[in-house]
Amino acid sequence: MALREIRILGDEILRKKCRKVEKIDEKILELIQDMKDTMFANDGVGIAAPQVGVLKRIVVVLNGKKPVVLINPVIVSKEGRAVDSEGCLSVRKRVVNVARPTKITVTALNEKGEEITFEAQNFYAREICHEVDHLDGILIVDREECE
Repeated sequence: MALREIRILGDEILRKKCRKVEKIDEKILELIQDMKDTMFANDGVGIAAPQVGVLKRIVVVLNGKKPVVLINPVIVSKEGRAVDSEGCLSVRKRVVNVARPTKITVTALNEKGEEITFEAQNFYAREICHEVDHLDGILIVDREECE
């Protein structure tokens, strides 16, 4: 597969809302593999399709060391609140404090097109929320908590 260029703050594609994936075909599976490769090559813990220039509702996040693919993810419930520092592959050399829920429930499709529902807590929940924000054109600089 291939490494893709990561779009950087200022690129207008990062501010656009992504479209739902209607069909998981070879092109989508190739995009997902490229996203994984690009994330790992840049020492990321998550990546969203618009970060590589594609306006599709797809994210990849690490759960420990395992990449988890979420297609058309929806956060159906949120609990708690914690402020912590976040970086972003698209916001270079900047770390900001962001408030996120400490526990979420997510529904999505996996790479096989199967619907999955699961809970995520703490850092894993933070990662998912961060990447889902990208699908709606929201960046960490938009959520910065001033202390």
